[in-house]
Amino acid sequence: MSKCNGGKSADCGCNSETSTPVETARRWFLKSAAAFTTIALAPNVTLLAYAQEGGAQQPGQPRGEPVTAQKRWGLLIDLSKCAEGCEACVGACSRENGWKAEGHPRTDAQWIRKVNIKNRKSGVERSLPVMCQHCDSPPCVDVCPTGASFKRADGIVLVDKHICIGCRYCVMACPYQARSFIHEPVEDQKSYAPRGKGTVESCTLCVHRVDAGREPACVEACEAAGHKAMIFGDLNDPASEISQRIAQFPTHQIRADLRLDTGVRYQNL
Repeated sequence: MSKCNGGKSADCGCNSETSTPVETARRWFLKSAAAFTTIALAPNVTLLAYAQEGGAQQPGQPRGEPVTAQKRWGLLIDLSKCAEGCEACVGACSRENGWKAEGHPRTDAQWIRKVNIKNRKSGVERSLPVMCQHCDSPPCVDVCPTGASFKRADGIVLVDKHICIGCRYCVMACPYQARSFIHEPVEDQKSYAPRGKGTVESCTLCVHRVDAGREPACVEACEAAGHKAMIFGDLNDPASEISQRIAQFPTHQIRADLRLDTGVRYQNL
């Protein structure tokens, strides 16, 4: 292989007669950027796990099977069956996705949390799980300056860790306080759910399980605990259990006045 000696060389790709400092710097940047996409978040876990060829596929999506708007995944939670003090859904989400359910919330995420509410007039109390509501018009997506926050065609709202700069605009925009900023190095990472210090994250509806034809971990855990308070399914399918339940019984959205058309609905709120 010949060396670049200031003349033309097909080996080095350099041409002293036509190359400019800007072009040379651009080539260096592109090579460096390609290297940075494999930055390690933890041993054996890299952000490349979510990178897809050609940019046509989304995180968690089976290769060759693009998501479509024919489906819109949603979650219905019957609060009359949601037991106060039960943390089965929280624990399942923590174990499935690798965040700490206990400890210091400022140093780790909280993808789902239990909230106790009370009607001041009637005195009725309810305990409800709150997570990303997977809005049809998500404020987090609107304010994101890099496009890291995005909504898949099937309604699942996610964060692309490749381009999240940790500005936290989405954290401030979310009316449900459903997003967390990672302040410290993370542990117990899962290959299907890469995480990283300095990025924002929230409930993904266990997108890796959904794309594999399974239900979110919280739904399975709630059923295993004997409560069966959660129903997961396709909101666009009139024959699905979740659609039939919504059509038959009154359901509510948190902050429905914002007209965000959330994918998470509550019954008996």
